[in-house]
Amino acid sequence: MADGKSTVLIGDSEEKEDQHNEGDASGSNDGQTQSSSQDVPKEEGEASGDKPMPDVEGETASNREGEDEEDTDSMDGSGLYCLTEDGERESQGGRRERAKDKTGGKRMARKRNRPGSGTNHSSSSDDDGEDDEEEQKDDEEEEDDDDNEAMEAWLGAELTDLRGPVWRAVPSLRSREIGRDSHQFVRRVCGARGLVQRLELQGRLERHAGCVNTLHFNPSGTRLASGSDDLRVVIWDWAVRRAELEFDSGHKSNVFQAKFLPHSGDSTLAMCARDGQIRVAELSATQRCKNTKRVAQHKGAAHKLALEPDSPCSFLSAGEDAVVFGIDLRLDRPANKLVVVKEGDKKVGLYTIFVNPAKTHHFAVGGRDQYVRIYDQRKINENDNNGVLKKFCPSHLVSSESKTNITCLVYSHDGTELLASYNDEDIYLFDSNHSDGADYCRRYKGHRNNATVKGVNFYGPCSEFVVSGSDCGHIYLWEKNSARIVQFMEGDRGGVVNCLEPHPHLPGMATSGLDHDIKLWAPTAENATGLKGLKEVMKKNKRERDEDSVRHSDQYDTHLLWFLMRHMRNRRPPRARREGAEPDTDESWSSPDSSDEEDGGPDHVQCMSS
Repeated sequence: MADGKSTVLIGDSEEKEDQHNEGDASGSNDGQTQSSSQDVPKEEGEASGDKPMPDVEGETASNREGEDEEDTDSMDGSGLYCLTEDGERESQGGRRERAKDKTGGKRMARKRNRPGSGTNHSSSSDDDGEDDEEEQKDDEEEEDDDDNEAMEAWLGAELTDLRGPVWRAVPSLRSREIGRDSHQFVRRVCGARGLVQRLELQGRLERHAGCVNTLHFNPSGTRLASGSDDLRVVIWDWAVRRAELEFDSGHKSNVFQAKFLPHSGDSTLAMCARDGQIRVAELSATQRCKNTKRVAQHKGAAHKLALEPDSPCSFLSAGEDAVVFGIDLRLDRPANKLVVVKEGDKKVGLYTIFVNPAKTHHFAVGGRDQYVRIYDQRKINENDNNGVLKKFCPSHLVSSESKTNITCLVYSHDGTELLASYNDEDIYLFDSNHSDGADYCRRYKGHRNNATVKGVNFYGPCSEFVVSGSDCGHIYLWEKNSARIVQFMEGDRGGVVNCLEPHPHLPGMATSGLDHDIKLWAPTAENATGLKGLKEVMKKNKRERDEDSVRHSDQYDTHLLWFLMRHMRNRRPPRARREGAEPDTDESWSSPDSSDEEDGGPDHVQCMSS
């Protein structure tokens, strides 16, 4: 044999005899192998031996041949996360089987070695006690293995393969240089997965003295409005990281939203807050706030406003009093009660509202139950199905005993899809054109939405991605069609990311949360993300969610936590108004249905659990 030639030969006759015997045995085995292999078709032999296994992302042979070109042009590279990798699943399964075999072998050995009834009783009882302890440990290990297996199955469920790269950097740049498809360049860049995987922190905007609860770019993307628990609103020139204007909102409690009205020349800003007021600020071209006026009043907190895409004077508001107001600034009484949202005879407090950008007479609301409700402003009849056009809900939550809430919902860029984030549940995508009662189309998981009223948004000019914050302080981006996580970034040091505002025309976004600053993100990283630590964080979020779901005192514990945080926070009195700002007025244009009931003062913490 070849190995025998490289060793020192001791006892030639004995070794030759051994080699002769081994040769006979190997010869007979080889003969059997050859005779059996002759019956195997050639294709099957190639599949088991020479043919390479396909990639976990569904990569084709042609993609592998052009691997170098793809790495250079598409910028998609490696680092795509997959929870159901065949090799990993196989290795984990093998480990579990080996562990079970090992555990079973230990138990059999203990039974064989266990003393009989006629031996020393004291030693027998001691051995039995040790065996029981070891069996208990083995049972715990098996339970852990089962839990891990169930967790892996949950994480890997309802996922599809990532599609190939749509945008390639070098060919796209060459086409733009010669004027071919130049008008599509920015749109394709903003929706490229390779750039999403290179998002990183660019800088911070620091001015507020409390949690930043709202972010909104103006239509051109040159200015960014932010509102905070400190009751102030700041208008930023975000590109140079400078505050251009800061003014008192006129609200008496946490500012929840501040939005530029479209086609208003960035001169009109609509705001809502925990005090239930809907206010409008008039801004001048000389970087001054002329005044703020109250135009509507909810009987509970007002969390969200919904803008009509082409209207500089009309928008909607939703409050925890279950009321939706339609507000038209051209009228003497701007606020008009459109609907009181009910399930049967019970009012449903609202946390979120959004207007369909393609059918502006349609709007969707969500709040203190599991249903996404769509209304048509032209035909709301509360005597007919409480005025609801159609309702959506994940089928497993329809009859669920857990009290799930919808903290945020948004329409896609063309209004065909509707995204809803559920409190301490997952994010679900619905087809807005489906009939009443239709189930969800996609499910996005891994984050945690429990401690605050968490936001969710689409990212990309054609809504290619889904982005959400999390209680773990991270920002998650899922590829919409595959539901796979393609970006995972550490957001707030305070532990919770609430607001995510993509730039309207550029590849980047702004985020905020419990920290008092605003973070700006852009795709400037040299390498694509490796998603380091993602799986561990996802498993931790899922375990904590499952543990909280069986805790009856969960809501009480959360409120107690925020109560303590409120009193531990170093509060500062609201800063004096800027000298150039005229006094804010409390002139009310509210409808007769409005109420003057208001929550306490500015002590209220914005981020109370829903």
